[in-house]
Amino acid sequence: MKKEDIPFYKFDSLSEAHRTFGLPLPKHPLISIVNGIDEKIFLELGPHLHALSFYKISFRPYFGGKLKYGQTYFDFDEGGLLFAAPNQIIGKSEEELNAIPQGTCANQQIILLIHPDFLWNFPLAKKIKQYSFFSYSSREALHLSDEEKEVILSIFRMIESELNNRIDEFSQEVVISQLELLLNYANRFYKRQFITRKPVCHDMLQQLEELLDAYFNQQASLNQGIPTVKFLADQLNISSSYLSDMLRSMTGQNAQQLIHQKLIEKAKEKLSLTNLTISEIAYELGFEHPQSFSKLFKNKTQESPMEFREKFKLSFLQN
Repeated sequence: MKKEDIPFYKFDSLSEAHRTFGLPLPKHPLISIVNGIDEKIFLELGPHLHALSFYKISFRPYFGGKLKYGQTYFDFDEGGLLFAAPNQIIGKSEEELNAIPQGTCANQQIILLIHPDFLWNFPLAKKIKQYSFFSYSSREALHLSDEEKEVILSIFRMIESELNNRIDEFSQEVVISQLELLLNYANRFYKRQFITRKPVCHDMLQQLEELLDAYFNQQASLNQGIPTVKFLADQLNISSSYLSDMLRSMTGQNAQQLIHQKLIEKAKEKLSLTNLTISEIAYELGFEHPQSFSKLFKNKTQESPMEFREKFKLSFLQN
């Protein structure tokens, strides 16, 4: 059963979440930071699977040991960051919970909760939605080196100090600046992570090419339509956002653009090597309407499918 299909609890306020997990009530109703909590105890106190109406950024010093990617260990084991957007289902199943050693994270895990209303009327309210790592899965956590970890922890300390010692008319603006700094560093470190995982990313790119070739060659598109980013991400066991960001880092294209590129390649093959009509080619590639196929083809090649076919025939005759 998928996590999305399992019943979960929805927290609508920071105060409700604090009470459920046995924490002191937050000093600010729209933002809080919890420093030093055992992850297993934290999860046992409340529902294992839950959704928050606010953003969650957590630092964990333990990810269950070094994670393995392909045949090589790529990332650091000094801990790292996890991100969750509002309404995203998070938490662990009973099986995952039992696998966490008791006390492993005690006095070290840091959790930052930010209600969207705290960002209201600031540019970050819109910009935060552009950080795609908020929709990454827990398997795609940001692993930090010692130097990166110290940068992140120093920003957490600044936020904690601001919230605990001097909430006044300047606090919100100061904390917003610190949040933006934290997110910009996270974005920078994720770019580094794509580089350190380059061998695995290349393997994944090859798998992706093979998936798309098999999809079209076996004519799965006739029954299932054009392959979606989610379909490809599910086959690779990664999140859609992570897939697109990985591809953009490696190729300059996101996953949707790669799908379109493969569609055009297959379309050119069929236009050049078969006598299928434009409509038949469109349906074989998964389009419901031939007009949609023709529009995409012209947008990508600057010529219609018929123009491409005629040009190919002319070139063939001339040679």
